[in-house]
Amino acid sequence: MKMTIEGPISLSKEKKAAQKKRWNIEEHIDYDLYHCYRPSVPSLLHLRIIHLKSETRKIHQSYQSTEKGSFSLGFPTSDADKFHERMNEYKINAMAPTQVGDIIRADGVPGKYIETIYQGPDFLHCVGIERVNISQLAPCDPNDIFCGPGYSALVSDDAEAEITFYTKVLDFYTQLDSVWNAAEGSALGVEAGTPFRFTSFYAQNAAQNYLIMLEFQGDITIDTGVQSCIPNQGLGMYTFFTSSLESVMERAAHHQIKIVSNPQEASDPILGDGLVAVLQAPSGMYIEIMQRT
Repeated sequence: MKMTIEGPISLSKEKKAAQKKRWNIEEHIDYDLYHCYRPSVPSLLHLRIIHLKSETRKIHQSYQSTEKGSFSLGFPTSDADKFHERMNEYKINAMAPTQVGDIIRADGVPGKYIETIYQGPDFLHCVGIERVNISQLAPCDPNDIFCGPGYSALVSDDAEAEITFYTKVLDFYTQLDSVWNAAEGSALGVEAGTPFRFTSFYAQNAAQNYLIMLEFQGDITIDTGVQSCIPNQGLGMYTFFTSSLESVMERAAHHQIKIVSNPQEASDPILGDGLVAVLQAPSGMYIEIMQRT
C-alpha cells in the first residue's frame, strides 16, 4: 500500500508494562510496536502494528464476510485499475472480480464506484475503491494512486446495541443506515439477494475516517469465539480522540458499557501524552479513547 512504517518503536519496560495493563495484555506476552501511515496525507487513518513474539488466537478463521467482529480497512484510490495491477504484482488475491456500480452522493450528485476487495493479512479484508466523477471517500495522495486507509468496517450481530454505543456513548452520527441486498457475484461471498444492514458512523463535523457496520439478516453471522481485541491476531482496537474523556466515561456508565481500563495518564510514543481509557464495544472490539494534554 506504499505506506511508511516506523519501528520497532523504543519502549521502556515501565511504558510497555503500563501499555499492557491498559490494553489488558497478559504479562507474559511480548511484542514490538510499529507505526504505519501515509506522510503525504497525514489526515488519513494511522495504524499501530503490534508484532507479537509469541502465538495468540486468531480473531478470524477465514475470509468469510459473515464472521463477527473486525472486518476491513478501506483504501481510496484515484485509479482502481492501477491499484489492481499492483495487487496482482504482489500476488494479493481478490475476493471477487472488480465491481462497478452507480452511486448517488448524499447531496444528490450521481456518479459511479469501482471496487475490489482483497485478502489482507490475518483474514482482514482490504478494499480498493475509486469514485468516478464525484469526490473520493477520503483524500487521495495528489502524486500517487495509493493512499492510507480512509475507513474501517466491522460485522455485528446486534446492530441496535452497536448504534447506541457509537452514537450515544461516543457521540458519532450515522450518515447512512439502510438494508441492502447482496449483488450477484458480490465480494461479500454471500448468496445473491442476502439482505444486510449497512450503517456508517462519523465523528461530529467529520467527513472522513469513518466506520461502517454490517449486520447480515437471517441469523447467518458466525461467532468464531475469539474476541476482536488485542492481543488476538487481526484488527483488534480502534483509537479515537476526545475533548472530554470524563463525558465519554459518564455516557459509558449510563449505557452499561464494559470498561477495560479506567482513565489514566499515558505517554504514548505515537499518540502523545494524555488521559486514556479503553472501552469494549458490543461487538467485542476494544475502543481506546484519548484526551490529549
